[in-house]
Amino acid sequence: MEHAKIVRKNPAGMPAPVGNYTHITKIPRNAELYVTSGQIGVDRNGIIPEPMNEQIKNTFDNIKTVLHSEELTSENIIKVNIWATQKIDWDYLDAEWDALFGNNYPAMTIGYISELGLPEIKIEIEVWAAKV
Repeated sequence: MEHAKIVRKNPAGMPAPVGNYTHITKIPRNAELYVTSGQIGVDRNGIIPEPMNEQIKNTFDNIKTVLHSEELTSENIIKVNIWATQKIDWDYLDAEWDALFGNNYPAMTIGYISELGLPEIKIEIEVWAAKV
């Protein structure tokens, strides 16, 4: 497949996304698929801070570390699932999101749930990536 690449788009006739994501991410045949475990807001010392925004910052730092370990970038991310146990400060999360993605957003799902794996975890982000 010549010039195979990951394509993100919003189909004609669909309402515009209500957030920073795209409706469809197309992965070319024979791409390598990477699926991360949900990344949480634990810092490098194994501490999960209380404030939600600190957890968001640490979570994005951890996502970048995981990506880097496989020589992946945000361009490789095809799908993001976000789970949170309390209201997200969207201005803060969007700033971290935009720093990672610019304006080339992957597909995304967000859900508010009653709890995650440990009571102190307020946000968890799972990333799917593909390398062409």
